[in-house]
Amino acid sequence: MQIRYFQFAKLRNLVEPRKPRNPLVRIALGLLGLVILAVLVVGGVFIGAAMILGGIAWKLLAARKARNLNNKADPTVVDAEYRVVRKAALPQPR
Repeated sequence: MQIRYFQFAKLRNLVEPRKPRNPLVRIALGLLGLVILAVLVVGGVFIGAAMILGGIAWKLLAARKARNLNNKADPTVVDAEYRVVRKAALPQPR
């Protein structure tokens, strides 16, 4: 019986990125990474601000639409609030 071992070193060379040896290329790639990170952060801030402003505008337009619907109500309809009052407990005669 022969035991075979898988050579992980060969697989690691395929997946693991190697750092460039030239110092100028290393600096350029580092700066490129920082630029990409900055673009993503700034883009995320602008997208988040746009979502917040869009939500506020949505709420304001919904409130305005609700006010317009209330103004055009049927004049024969009475809109009121009420509450149920329980029957008063009368004292029992003796």
